[in-house]
This record gives sequence, structure tokens and C-alpha cells, in this order.
Amino acid sequence: MMQTHQRLWIILPCFIALLAVTITCAPAGSLVLLCLCCMALLWKIKIKNRSILSLLAQYVTVKAVGWLGSRQRNRLESDTRDIHRVQEETLLQRLQKHSDTVYGKHYAFRSIKDTETFQQQHPVTDYNHYEKFVERVAKGEQNVLISEKPLILAMTSGTSGSSRMLLSTKDTNTEFFLQGVTICLDAMRHTFPATDCLQKTLKLFYSPIFRQSEAGIPIGPNSSTPASSKHMLHLYTTPAPVYQERWKDLVVDVEVGMINSNLSLKADVRRALEKLMKPDPERAAELTAQFEEGFERIALRIWPQLHLVLTVDSGSNQIYGEMLRRQYCKDIPFYSPFYAATEGLIGVNLWPQQESRQYLLCPRSMFCEFIPEEDLDSERPKTLLMEQLQEGHNYELLVTNASGLFRYRIGDVVKVVGFHNQCPKVEFQYRRGQMLSVRGEKVSESLFLGALKKAVTQWPGARLIDYSCVESGILGSASGIAQPHYLVFVELKGVRNLSEEQRYKLDHCLQEDSDIYRSFRMKGSIGPMRVQLVREGTFQELKDRMMAFSSASSNNFKMQRVIRSREFADFLLQRAFS
Repeated sequence: MMQTHQRLWIILPCFIALLAVTITCAPAGSLVLLCLCCMALLWKIKIKNRSILSLLAQYVTVKAVGWLGSRQRNRLESDTRDIHRVQEETLLQRLQKHSDTVYGKHYAFRSIKDTETFQQQHPVTDYNHYEKFVERVAKGEQNVLISEKPLILAMTSGTSGSSRMLLSTKDTNTEFFLQGVTICLDAMRHTFPATDCLQKTLKLFYSPIFRQSEAGIPIGPNSSTPASSKHMLHLYTTPAPVYQERWKDLVVDVEVGMINSNLSLKADVRRALEKLMKPDPERAAELTAQFEEGFERIALRIWPQLHLVLTVDSGSNQIYGEMLRRQYCKDIPFYSPFYAATEGLIGVNLWPQQESRQYLLCPRSMFCEFIPEEDLDSERPKTLLMEQLQEGHNYELLVTNASGLFRYRIGDVVKVVGFHNQCPKVEFQYRRGQMLSVRGEKVSESLFLGALKKAVTQWPGARLIDYSCVESGILGSASGIAQPHYLVFVELKGVRNLSEEQRYKLDHCLQEDSDIYRSFRMKGSIGPMRVQLVREGTFQELKDRMMAFSSASSNNFKMQRVIRSREFADFLLQRAFS
């Protein structure tokens, strides 16, 4: 049977069209009568807890974004057929805009007329190159790196080192919306037609705490927040005033129509929320019954009209996405729409149903260059352009973005898995600072995780919750074995302990997947891997501890897969129970 929101999707455009015709052609009395009739029809089939204005607002917003998405997708298609021209246009626009800054004058941006000249006049850079310039911007100095005042000073996640402060501008946000959000929503609408309706979305936001620079510029993450998404909040189920993990408390709130008194909320937020609530003991009973059955497939059991989970489940988030698909959100399709970083939008996923997450690089978001994997440690590495890449090869990504970074090494290594017309499709492989290497073997995050997942399948009943690795040199004599080796801290569900034979499975799986690691193991240059199980909740505690020592927020936090801090390594060691 057709759902209410689907019927409304059909009726609303008819209502708007009739209204437009009547306004143009009919006398005032007829107009009033038609409006009353249409509103009565909408009222009769309205969705529970949705007002007519809410439905109309959502319809107009979705249609507008859909039109933009179709337009941007067509432009992207055209751009991918002439990638060199589009990339050079993007580069020259960036240089022209910032040519009168201190930085632009130093590197003579006005004199640069093509890609080759830019590569000759400007060096490959890392964060140390920009740190002093960013400090000047934070103190309020104008026209240093960019020609406008930044919206925020954006903090990176600090996955492969300390958190870094970058500039984020209006152009960065505009590009992300037009070249990222609208295009991915267009792909989602075509791939998952059930999402093309007036059903609301459940969006999980974090509300980060921003601090201020000396000049009063906000410092924090540049990811989506309730404040930055005010114009879109009416599309989400969560009420605007609030943006509980304990299901029993949530059920009681539903039953009595009030917010738990133990929850720390501002009085005005609590009042605003409780105005929107009313007691619903029937729904509370339904939820209790479902939760008490267990949590496998729970999302679809409590929300049977849930069509899609939209989340980033590649890179460091891969194991969390797999956990959701396997357990809580079983039988629901997932779509990982973006490849993005604090530096800005990098790529979009135009193939939502493909299991491996592949992203088409966005040719108008950033000017991109690439260092071949074999040259990563070179002092003056040669860089390639998009049209010079080869399928099947790995490259480190360099970007020139809209917010003051030029030929900047972001530290991501990607694999080219194909081309869409002339534009590369890539898969994220690893962060340069997150490689395991005790003898120069360089085991990447993706390689190690593949071995770990294979090993877990050989541990009966085990489910992987989280993990991190430590190179033995970090712990010194506390590591327990003379030869350099890896310590792997694993949080599992479903098992209480592992035998030595089971633990060795991980070492064996990595030897199968890495010839160079196997070579070092066979020679005895690298000792056997030590697998340590940690108690439940350890990685949540580690996350809290890491965030307390950095400027990152929950919005952009990524768990470090290779721990390089002795303090964090000791923390894991203390929580190991076997």
C-alpha cells in the first residue's frame, strides 16, 4: 500500500500547480475555495505530528536541492571529459583570488598563467610551512594567506599526529554543498527511490564547544553542526532545541512525555522540548518489547520505514560501519557519500550500491597533484596530475584548496581504481603517519585491518569492536620481547579469552597478506605479534582521554590505529586482561 508521505509527494505538486493557475485566472472567491479544499485534503492525509507548513517547506526544500543536484551532476559530467582544462581553471581562480595577500605576493601568484609555472614557482608543502601564517591570521592580521576573513579556524582530527589549525572560508562551505551534498543527494535519489519522499531524516549531530582566537575568530571543527545547518533542521526528526544512549531512560521519556530529570539540560531547552512532547505509553510499550528481544536488526524493527543509512564508513570508520551493518542496522542499505577532510571536499561517491567505497575526485573543489607511493620519502618528490595517473597504483594526495593551502600534502594515500571519463576514481588506503614499521616494512592501516578481519573470523563467536596497534619501541622493556614487534590491543564481544594458537592467527594472516612482513618474520628480524584483549569500553575511554589532550572534537575524531604516545600505550596496557 502506498505510504502517506508518498501520496503527499504526488498531491503536493498538483496542489501547487492548481494554486498557481487559480491565482492567475480565477476570481478571489474561487481562490479561497480552492485553497480551503486543498488544505482540507492535505489535512485528511497528513502525516502524524506534521503540520501543513512543515510539509510544504520540506517539499520546496527537497525540490530546490534536487534541481541543484541535477544541474551540478550535469556540470560534473561535462568537467570529467576535459579534466586538465577544468583543473587548471580551478587553480588559476584560486591564485587570482589570493594574489594580493602577503603569501600571494611572495610567490608571485599574479605571474602564474598555467599549471607548469605554478609547479616551478611554488614548493610542495606540509603544515610547518603554514603554521606562522595561520598564527598571524588568528591574531587578526588581514590578507596574510587568503583575501577574506576566515569563518572559523578549523581543527584537524589529529589522527596521525597533533591536531592542526587550518582556515575555513565561505568558499569551502559553498563548494562542499554544491559539489558534494547536492550531487550525492541526486545519486541517492536515483539509487534509492524510496528516499524521494516527504519522510523526515534522523540526523545525529554533535554540538562542539568553540573557543575564540585573539581576534575573536571561532576555533573548532568545520564539520556539520546544528548551528551551521539551521536552514535544514526542519528536514530532521530531532527537534531544533536539542542536538541518550540509555534506552530505558528514552522509553520512559516517551511514556510520560517528559525529559529525564537527571539529564543535564538548560531550562529553556528542556521547556522547548517538553512542549513538543506528549505521553505515549503505547509507543513506549512497543519499544520496550523490541529492545528486550535484543539489538540485532533493531533499527528496522523500531523504524520499519527506515530506507537508508547515510554515513562515512570508509578509512578509520570502516569497522564501525561493518558493525552497524552486521548488527544494529542489518538489512538496511548504507551509503558513504563523501571523501572529505578539514581541508575541504575531495571526492563524491556516485556508486552508492557498490560495496567498496570509491570516490570520484571533484575537479572544481581542489586542484590536485599526486606523489607516487614509491617516492613518498623523497626530499623533492615528483608530482603527477589527474590525467597522468595509472589505474591500480597508489599515490599521496596534494591539494591546492580555497582556503590558503597550496601544493599541500594532506597525508592521505589513495589507490586509483578506475576512471569516470578522464577523472580518477579512488579508494582511501591509509594515512602516512599511521603505518606500522619497526624494520622499514611499512604495513598500512588497510593492509593490517584486512588481516585482522580474517583472523577474527577464525576466533569462534568473536565480534570486533575496536583496535589499535603499538610498535614495541614505544613501550621499551615493557613490551616483553627482545626483537621489535607489534602489540595489538583488541576489544571483542562474544569471547572471554583467546588461546596462544588463536592469537597467532593474526600474525599468520598478516604474513599471508604482506610478503615483506613475512620475510622479516622468517629471518627473525621482527618478533611475533602480541595480541592483547582489553576490557569492554576501553576504546571509549581512550577516545575521551585522547580528546582531552587535543583540540579535536567528537565531530572529526578518528581513532588512532597506530599509537605513538607512551601515555596512551600504557593506558591500553593497563586495561589488557589477557
